[in-house]
Amino acid sequence: MEDKTMVRDDGKRNFALRATDGDESSVFSGNTPRQAALKAARRLEPGSSEDEADRIELRLREKGTDKVHIYEGWAWHEAAPDDKPDWMPDEITEANVSKQGIEHLDE
Repeated sequence: MEDKTMVRDDGKRNFALRATDGDESSVFSGNTPRQAALKAARRLEPGSSEDEADRIELRLREKGTDKVHIYEGWAWHEAAPDDKPDWMPDEITEANVSKQGIEHLDE
């Protein structure tokens, strides 16, 4: 059986963020599904701390496949490190994800 995943020349794969209605309006790239999920999580509305952040389900379909990687993601504001570069703001958005599983689409 041939591998249907679409790996780019740089080794990254594309993952479409799926809404509950199946709409795929955003695409995130990464070497792994988790890397793409972290990028998606950083766009969530950040909480005041990691403990206070809302957990949101993220469903990422790997382009060229029927595999949907399901993560719980959350984001929060945090003070930038003391050795930050000049261009970095004083407060940054951090994010984390937790894998919940994989589903296969029936489409």
